[in-house]
Parts: sequence; structure tokens; C-alpha cells
Amino acid sequence: MSDQITAVTKSVEDAIATAKQNLEGLVKAQQEQIEKASAQVLKGYDELTVLTKQNVDAFVKSGTVVAKGAEEAGKQVAAFTQSSLEKSVSNAKALLAVKTIQELIELQNAYTKASIDALVSESTKMQELTVKIANEALAPLSARVNATVEVMSKKAA
Repeated sequence: MSDQITAVTKSVEDAIATAKQNLEGLVKAQQEQIEKASAQVLKGYDELTVLTKQNVDAFVKSGTVVAKGAEEAGKQVAAFTQSSLEKSVSNAKALLAVKTIQELIELQNAYTKASIDALVSESTKMQELTVKIANEALAPLSARVNATVEVMSKKAA
């Protein structure tokens, strides 16, 4: 009977050793899968961080373009306003020096025509400046949208 107990004990010990090896192998495989998944998550996080930084940089660049453009537009408006005021003062002085109604009408017509021409010209310049600023400000944002879509498409595939 002692041989039977020894044989059973040996069988149990072998079964325990085999179970232990199987369990260790399973734990090791699970650990490797977790490490691999963690590495992929960290890589994805790093890529997302880089992508986000580049997007923020594009927004800053775009904002800088808009700020500089607004400054330029402000200077242009100020210069036009100053010029218009100077012409108005000059016209007022000339109106005070007229001697006939006909001369008054001709002077006022010339001033009105010149003012309208200047306004149309200035409006055209301002429109061109606005389009230029908008295009320059949207360029970095458009590039980032394209890059982000490309990266996300690769991730999805």
C-alpha cells in the first residue's frame, strides 16, 4: 500500500507540477500581451501628443497671422481716415473762399466725386487685404487638418 500511496503522491505531485507550469506559461503569455498592448497604447499616446502639439502650433501661427493682419488693416484704416479728414478740412477752407454759387457747386461736386473714388479704392484694398489674411491664416490650419486626417486614417486601417 505504501507503493500505491507513493505512486498516487507522485501522480499528484506531477499533476501539480504540470498545472504549475501551465499556469506560469499562461501568466507569462498574459503578461507579454499586456506589455505589448501597453506599448501600443503608449506609442499611440505619444503620437497623439505630437499631433496635438502640431495642431496647437498651427492655431498659434494662424492667430499670429490674423493679429498681424488686423494690425495692418488698422493702420490702413487710420491712414485713410487721416487722409479723408485732411481733404475735408481743405475742402471746407476752399468752400469758404468761393465767390459764386456755381463755383460752390463745382467744388462740392469735385470733392464728392474724389471722396467716393477714394472710398471705392480703399474698400478694394481692404477687401484684398482681408482675403490675403484669411488665406494666410487658413493655410496652417488646412495643413494640420489634412495631416490629422491622414494619421487617423492610417490608425483606422
